[in-house]
Amino acid sequence: MRPYTLAALACGALLGGFVRTSDAQPSTRWPIHAKDRPQPRVVRPPAGETTVAPPADAIVLFDGTNLSRWMKGDGSAAGWTVANGYMEVVPGAGGIVTRDEFGDVQLHIEWMSPAVVKGEGQDRGNSGVIIMTKYEVQVLDSYNNITYPDGQAGALYGQYPPLVNASRPPGEWQSYDIIFHRPRWDASGKVTAPARVTVLHNGVLVQDNAVLSGPTAHQRRPPYERHADRLPILLQDHDAPVRYRNIWLRDLERPHAM
Repeated sequence: MRPYTLAALACGALLGGFVRTSDAQPSTRWPIHAKDRPQPRVVRPPAGETTVAPPADAIVLFDGTNLSRWMKGDGSAAGWTVANGYMEVVPGAGGIVTRDEFGDVQLHIEWMSPAVVKGEGQDRGNSGVIIMTKYEVQVLDSYNNITYPDGQAGALYGQYPPLVNASRPPGEWQSYDIIFHRPRWDASGKVTAPARVTVLHNGVLVQDNAVLSGPTAHQRRPPYERHADRLPILLQDHDAPVRYRNIWLRDLERPHAM
């Protein structure tokens, strides 16, 4: 993760609304990027790559053929490549955002870090899925790659490490299933309910209805500031040719959207 130019599942959120209270205020419990924070234990996910087809009410954001639903932050054409059913980050081209805007979502996305390993720590297969252009689920090659826990694959960047490390080796397809509930505000702009995120990484629960302290930022944890109820989803360019495919979501605030 790095500063970006844009304005800066299925389980926990549905099974009784359990909240990750043991670390509900990450800014006070652990300094950001604390290297002595415990490393998540490794849990190998099921072998074999599985593709989850979109349900009938899903909005398909990328079907492997074109980037018509994506653009750069300035509205120009997305500058990433499309081949063999996937899109690939073009390092230096910048991040891309959805043309549509969303609030509460169930998001499915599949990704692959480069098969040829270069670098270590945050310099290995780095990208990110950033809901509402503000709340990041980290994408990183975390297979046999040690970095600060709140910055590895499946982390809510800078706030929560994943509960476990469910990474597949580089060059293999991986999946995130994300349930996101946006923050709510009162008429004065005060937060009445913070954003909450549940993430499954390769089918393994790694974020269980985690309560965010505010938006993602670089080396800091800023408080919430009132923002629109619907904003785009951002895929980050962090100078690594990460690939994405089979991206779809269900709009939980407009359940009949097609």
